[in-house]
Amino acid sequence: MRNQAAGDRQILAKQLNISPHQLSYVTHFGKGEGLLFYGNVILPFVDRFPQDLELYRIMTTKLGEVAQQNG
Repeated sequence: MRNQAAGDRQILAKQLNISPHQLSYVTHFGKGEGLLFYGNVILPFVDRFPQDLELYRIMTTKLGEVAQQNG
């Protein structure tokens, strides 16, 4: 739902039964923030994954970081 026009976000929120508080996680979001859908449960999350871990290096999808590792 990120990067959707405001009207489209409202339509999606109504269709998915997303509360205004939950919707704030996709309208004013930062890196590692969003909504998880599990069955009929919607969980807002904030994940600040440490960037100095080997696991981060393996999992990152940031092209600039991947290029540095391979270069």
